[in-house]
Amino acid sequence: MTTSSKFLFRASLVAASVAAASSAYSAGFALNDHSATASGKALGGVAASNADISASFWNPALFVNAKETTVFVSGAYVMPSMDVTNISANNATAAGGTAIAGSTTNSDSVDNTFVPSFYFAKPLSDKTVAGISLNVPFGLSGDYGDDWAGRFHATETSLQDIALSFSLAHRMNDWVSVGASVQVHKAEVVLGSAVGISGVEGDGRIEADDTGYGYSFGIAMEPRKGTRLGLGYRSEVDFDFKGDVKYKNVATLNASALTTGYDLIDTTVSDSITLPSVLTLSMEQDLTQKLIFGLSAIRTGWGSMDGLNIDFDSAQPNSVLTFGFEDQWMYSAGLTYVYSDQLTLRTGVAMDNSPVTDKYRSARTPDGDRKWISVGATYDFNDMTSATFAFTHVMIDDVSVSRDGTGEDRARGKLSADYSSSANVVSVAMNMAF
Repeated sequence: MTTSSKFLFRASLVAASVAAASSAYSAGFALNDHSATASGKALGGVAASNADISASFWNPALFVNAKETTVFVSGAYVMPSMDVTNISANNATAAGGTAIAGSTTNSDSVDNTFVPSFYFAKPLSDKTVAGISLNVPFGLSGDYGDDWAGRFHATETSLQDIALSFSLAHRMNDWVSVGASVQVHKAEVVLGSAVGISGVEGDGRIEADDTGYGYSFGIAMEPRKGTRLGLGYRSEVDFDFKGDVKYKNVATLNASALTTGYDLIDTTVSDSITLPSVLTLSMEQDLTQKLIFGLSAIRTGWGSMDGLNIDFDSAQPNSVLTFGFEDQWMYSAGLTYVYSDQLTLRTGVAMDNSPVTDKYRSARTPDGDRKWISVGATYDFNDMTSATFAFTHVMIDDVSVSRDGTGEDRARGKLSADYSSSANVVSVAMNMAF
């Protein structure tokens, strides 16, 4: 193994250990902080940006921003808050729909999380650049604990997707550049919940993983000086998850015949999930020599994720959870102001629409529409090194979960709860040329 491949392997392990970011940041469970530069302007104009190589996540053609061998390392510290109130749950399968004992409020189900990104660019000629990047495109993490009343719907939920990309970008002429990448994705899913009915219950926990493959392509244009346009596309990624389910404290439950003819036993599980495609359209316009205005529209193809349909390698019937996700757009606008030769300032706003509908919202997907307000800055120490900072406040619409305990929820029971969420995100980055 070469020195560079060893480094990338270690970087992948580091990313995997911290990748499960809270769903409080981005709609659905897409993660959008892959660049402190882009975050400072709320992604406004990101797929058309000529600032640095970190915009290549949205448009691989932008690796041509590297004129020398360049490393860009970025990290986002996500500080979410989610309060769950008015929790009410019932055993729909019990006589009379008996109420489930447990806490009726929950304010400790999401934790602060660090999300890393890494980019490396090497010019092969005056027109062609090779790039490598490591990102966390999707992440979700929540743990309600074992004592809340909705524990039969969810106790723990985690999904993390690590992507290692290999890219080529080429400047066709003075105003058109193109780029493409191939990606290796490593994803893991963890699902936990109580099983049985209140008073005669145990715990189940599923862990499964798989490796998938994707690609991206993009084009960046500057049809006239000061006007930049960009389009980038990241493909869907298919996963055939395989793993294990392990149960605790189910001996009494199995003996009570409440499982209607089957025992809950440790076994293997499988499920197929397709993570969505992402299409980014951007425009940047130099308003003056110092002021740049940017717009972006980002479409995430959430409709590819129909839900969970977990197949147990035993007599236990499949566990089904319909997501009912809808394709959605995020819209953003940003301003960049070159204050001096050393200091660049940024700000931006965004509207990030949730793919979750009221009909299918669940304790695993308690998602609402988001609004961003961002500020940021870059300080150039010299021609070779710069540092970037960004702060984003995310406001999330209040939502409610209402599950009637029928159909796929028959074994989970009824659940109603109100969710109030927000998040603050601090991003920092270093850009180094050699």
